[in-house]
Amino acid sequence: MSGTATIHAAELKPSKLELLAAWLPGQRWFEGDAGDLERVASYRFVDPDGEVGIDTILVRSGGVTYQVPLTYRAEPLDDEFAVLVGTMEHSVLGTRYCYDATTDPVYVAELIRVIHEADNEADLSIGTKSMTVLGSGITTVSNASMEAARLVRVLDGGHVHTAQPLGVLTGTWTEDGVERTEVLATIR
Repeated sequence: MSGTATIHAAELKPSKLELLAAWLPGQRWFEGDAGDLERVASYRFVDPDGEVGIDTILVRSGGVTYQVPLTYRAEPLDDEFAVLVGTMEHSVLGTRYCYDATTDPVYVAELIRVIHEADNEADLSIGTKSMTVLGSGITTVSNASMEAARLVRVLDGGHVHTAQPLGVLTGTWTEDGVERTEVLATIR
């Protein structure tokens, strides 16, 4: 198991949805309207060093569900390739720098670990889980010299593997009263 994510009963300004509503319209893969953005489900991983919050949120706009992994840090990430989504004030932890997790090495390492080890999402210190995820474990390939993780951003049921993946992360959640299971990420 991925451990237990510490969740604080706190006020966030702006809220996660407000932060995403400002950021998502600038993303090439987002075709929705930030004005009708709604939270569908979420899951968490745990940073082994306990420094970075890792939270993946599924949001819906215009009938399409999007996967948006985020990381939260106390200090700005010193990486020219890191994509800052914005900052928020956390009533317990103070200023949090929120990043597109696909550009944060802590998230990428944990995503790959979860898939490799056939692990799942973290438990929550408070609250209830709204979805589950499960890594497949990996298929050993003798000529594999480098792995690349690919995140599925648009969860429309149409994700097709163009190459045999070494492993996958699958998620299950309930949306509009119907249970959905989809591939969320692959390792090739």
